[in-house]
Amino acid sequence: MSASGGTKAIVAALGANLSIAVAKFVAFAFSGSSSMLAEGVHSVADSGNQALLLLGRKRSQRKASEEHPFGYGRERYIYSFLVAIVLFSVGGLFALYEGYQKIKHPHDLDHWYWPVGVLVFAIIAEIFSFRTAINESNQIRGTQSWTAFIRRAKAPELPVVLLEDLGALVGLILALGGVGLALLTGDPVWDGIGTVCIGVLLVLIAIILAVETKSLLLGESAAPEALQQIREAIVDGERVTRIIHMRTLHLGPEELLVAAKIAVESHESAAEVARAIDEAEGRIREAVPIARVIYLEPDLYRAEAAKAL
Repeated sequence: MSASGGTKAIVAALGANLSIAVAKFVAFAFSGSSSMLAEGVHSVADSGNQALLLLGRKRSQRKASEEHPFGYGRERYIYSFLVAIVLFSVGGLFALYEGYQKIKHPHDLDHWYWPVGVLVFAIIAEIFSFRTAINESNQIRGTQSWTAFIRRAKAPELPVVLLEDLGALVGLILALGGVGLALLTGDPVWDGIGTVCIGVLLVLIAIILAVETKSLLLGESAAPEALQQIREAIVDGERVTRIIHMRTLHLGPEELLVAAKIAVESHESAAEVARAIDEAEGRIREAVPIARVIYLEPDLYRAEAAKAL
């Protein structure tokens, strides 16, 4: 699966969140709604998150150095993990605290039309952002389900933006419900309950993002489809007769390391073995273009030794 794409979705989300954040803080200033304050902080956190994703993409493009010979591709994973931390702390925990304070010390909403109007505007803007993220994701998702796409994607930006936008939309609906119930019942506690629900939602999304990004940080192998393509590319049935063992590792979303011990015939000369390795590397790069770092070790196949690997 291609790891490219996603910048358009990040920029769309950043623009939407900045405009929504301003509108929410204005609504909070006029109405005193804790849901609006929590949602405003949420939008600011989301805007910062998109800035982090863009920064991570930029820094990951630096050339490899002597200190970092495999490049900086994993910086995209690090910044995505920071997004999960920001979403958990600034977004989720703040919303939980603000909702608790509102329930404990409720006060009536002033100028109710401000929060309602802003929430409607925010929902429209988030739908636009979410639609952009969905369209970008569909270009590389293929036949995978959305759950599988989020779990298996090697490029972290689109899953992050998708979950953020989904959380923002559901959070806005919760905020609208809290404000609406507070107005209908005359009980401002509902506004606080809506805020607590927003906090719980953001914490859950942050945990999902942290778990998935942690897996990428630890190092994931190539996708099953890519693994099969690499295996088929290595073995030509003539000079390379089989793969004794193989390991793959994503150095970044768009860079894959392939290391394998391959079986060659015992009668082949060093020049023939070297030619077989070069040809196998060429086939791998043709089959899986992101396989940029390849180490192939020739050996004679011995069944007992292979079992120990």
